[in-house]
Amino acid sequence: MKSPVKKVLKQLKPYSFLLVLAVLSALISVSLTLYVPVLVGYAIDNIIAKGQVRFEDVARILCYIGGAVGGVTLFQWLMNYLVNLVSFKTVRDLRRAVFRKFNSVPLSYIDSNAHGDLISRVINDIDAVGDGLSQFFLQLFAGVVTIIGTLVFMLLTDWRIGLVVFFLTPLSLFVAGFIGKLSAKRFRDQQILQGEISSFVEEYVGNQRVVKAFAYENQAAKDFESYNQTLYDVGFRAQYAGALANPSTRLVNAIVYAAVGLIGALTVISGSLTVGGLSCFLTYANQYTKPFNDVTGVLTQLQTGIAAARRVFEVLEAEDELPDKCDEYKENTAHRGEVSFENVSFSYVLDKPLIKDFSLDVKGGTHVAIVGPTGCGKTTLINLLMRFYDVDSGCIKVDGTDIREISRESLRSRFGMVLQDSRLFCGTIMENLRYGNENATKEQVISAAKAAYAHSFIRRMPQGYDTVISEDGGNLSQGQKQLLCIARAMLTEPEILILDEATSSIDSLTEIRVQRAFVKMMKGKTAFVVAHRLSTIRESDVILVMRDGNIVEQGSHKELLSRKGFYWELNNAQK
Repeated sequence: MKSPVKKVLKQLKPYSFLLVLAVLSALISVSLTLYVPVLVGYAIDNIIAKGQVRFEDVARILCYIGGAVGGVTLFQWLMNYLVNLVSFKTVRDLRRAVFRKFNSVPLSYIDSNAHGDLISRVINDIDAVGDGLSQFFLQLFAGVVTIIGTLVFMLLTDWRIGLVVFFLTPLSLFVAGFIGKLSAKRFRDQQILQGEISSFVEEYVGNQRVVKAFAYENQAAKDFESYNQTLYDVGFRAQYAGALANPSTRLVNAIVYAAVGLIGALTVISGSLTVGGLSCFLTYANQYTKPFNDVTGVLTQLQTGIAAARRVFEVLEAEDELPDKCDEYKENTAHRGEVSFENVSFSYVLDKPLIKDFSLDVKGGTHVAIVGPTGCGKTTLINLLMRFYDVDSGCIKVDGTDIREISRESLRSRFGMVLQDSRLFCGTIMENLRYGNENATKEQVISAAKAAYAHSFIRRMPQGYDTVISEDGGNLSQGQKQLLCIARAMLTEPEILILDEATSSIDSLTEIRVQRAFVKMMKGKTAFVVAHRLSTIRESDVILVMRDGNIVEQGSHKELLSRKGFYWELNNAQK
């Protein structure tokens, strides 16, 4: 299994050319940096003693130094620009990939992961990857060239002092590697906890009305404090461990510098090296150890980036939804709206079956109501029909075709769906209504809104249909949100309509009107209505009474009451 670093580096392949330019810029920048100590050494050697200073040579050398420093500045800027450009492009690509992945994973993956944690991976973790990536390359390009270049220069100038530096340097690498391994797990724990605390905050903010309604603020604050304190403790240990690397390597590098100074001084005394040469050597000793200091100085960011990359690629490597077997309906398929469940079994958890050997035939144009106690499998039937989940065994057919033989997009384009949870998006009312039919004209949108009895309250909004609603319709009542969702479904002009407690949040008078609108719209079409209030489904052609994943009764309202069975008990309980 590839490490997170290798996986991130693979994402850089499209930007290889920019990385090559960055390497060339680093090469030129470091080469000029290495040339400056040589020039300084020459200048020192031209200042021999009082009255013996070669001013013309020193002035010329100073001009060279100025040009070299200017070149260093230019190419360092270019290297930083290119590295950051690659980093930002990679972050952009990762975000796109993760967002696309959310659309390709099965719904069970989204349901089984905290939404706040998934959001944290898209925002915080990918940001951490970008920061770590830019620091990694900035240190890598300049560092590798600096280490190789200074080592070569030192060996050419005096191989004995060069070997001293070469053999003492691995001590700093050993120290940095040891501390890096020590802190890696702590940084992983830190990123996981950040995801958990993001999930908690997202849930708390999204359910603020419930929190206040039950006076749960103090307990919520205690729960948050528990998360926050744990994150503080883990983060402190991670940062502390990461912070040990830099001073430890600096200590080793100071020992290297002292060794070079001592041996160099003795070499100057023996006459084998000039004072300018010693100055050059001491500068090189600093430059040689600088990359190790720089890497350990940003070790915290690197470790955070690696831990974050691991979480990002957990999403990218999640199993995709089973691919569609074909792209669209067969041309000769007649759209009659017939639906059949044949010996269907399904469970969300393998060892806890929910629906067992379920069979049902629905003729086209039939209005089917599904009732039963909470948890009996009503909404699960809808999830299976829409292929949000696939059956464990058996099959579901629409117009005689197994829905697994139909592309999900083609299948779902035939359905209009209104859920009990009214979901709206940040944008204008017009944009929300056109969500399922972006090509709808303004007249069609208004017509659908009128049919859903939403037009009157929309007109009273500040900008009418152009009024911007907040996230999930926070500035609308629950009933208004539900009417908009009903209008959105009507605008798609579906062949089959699914209503999952679609009128649960609107008043009785409006509910009667909307029910009439549904009846008019669905005349001759198939409809599935999941309901708890039995008064809303009395006119249905067929009422399915579910219990523990099975249909226990089936018939019209009058027929079921006359049997005095489970439906009769449910009906009496609501009187």
